[in-house]
Amino acid sequence: MNLISLSAFDLSIAALLVVGLAISTTLLGLGLGRQLVIAAIRTTLQLLLVGFILKFLFDNLHLGWMSLVASIMLVAAGYEVMQRQKHRFRGVWGYGMGTFSMFISSFSLTLFALMVIIGNEPWYQPQYAIPLLGMMLGNTMSGISLGLDRLTQSAKQQRTAIEARLMLGHSWSQAVSMIRSDSMRVGMIPMINAMAAAGLVSLPGMMTGQILAGSPPLEAVKYQILIMFLITVGTGFGTMVAVWLGARRLFDERHRLRLERLMTKE
Repeated sequence: MNLISLSAFDLSIAALLVVGLAISTTLLGLGLGRQLVIAAIRTTLQLLLVGFILKFLFDNLHLGWMSLVASIMLVAAGYEVMQRQKHRFRGVWGYGMGTFSMFISSFSLTLFALMVIIGNEPWYQPQYAIPLLGMMLGNTMSGISLGLDRLTQSAKQQRTAIEARLMLGHSWSQAVSMIRSDSMRVGMIPMINAMAAAGLVSLPGMMTGQILAGSPPLEAVKYQILIMFLITVGTGFGTMVAVWLGARRLFDERHRLRLERLMTKE
């Protein structure tokens, strides 16, 4: 099966559809037109850049180059986590919690999958390493962002209830336990929904791409199952770590609620 190549004209047709959507949202007063256009331009430029980078990595296979690209992906993911929250933590905590959580979840699972499950030689081949790490970071980033956003918003809204529990002698962990659990749940729900709907409602992206590229359907299914499981575990553990760290950061050493450690996104 041969892959049908797309021309610049083909992509321009799809781009016009996005422009049409942006115009429609502007006419309806939704205020999303500019954001849609900017996001579409960023998508085009970023994916083209990734294409050139992958070509370079394929032609110049080296662990050092792979490590550099992986580090850049992690740094960018940490920045996006921080930017997507309405109330984020001030200073290095605002960036560090998401980045650290993704490092110990997505990075660790990606290395484990490449070395133990997939077992390609060398294990850092960009054909496997970059797409897998990208999917892991992208989904974990969304889960952490949702979890932290729910945590900080709920803490601000339920400040009186939290402080009442503290005055009754509860520890910081007990005072915020319900909010923390709810925040973790919010961060994990999208991946649970994705697993429940896979194959029945939708065909996941990696499986679709492999089938379009000519891979046997059952082989594409096996890879998709692996990816779904890894992403779910990475998102789950990453969200739990980030929300726990965020909940702890809301209180000082004397178990007093310190919402001034948050800053409101303008």
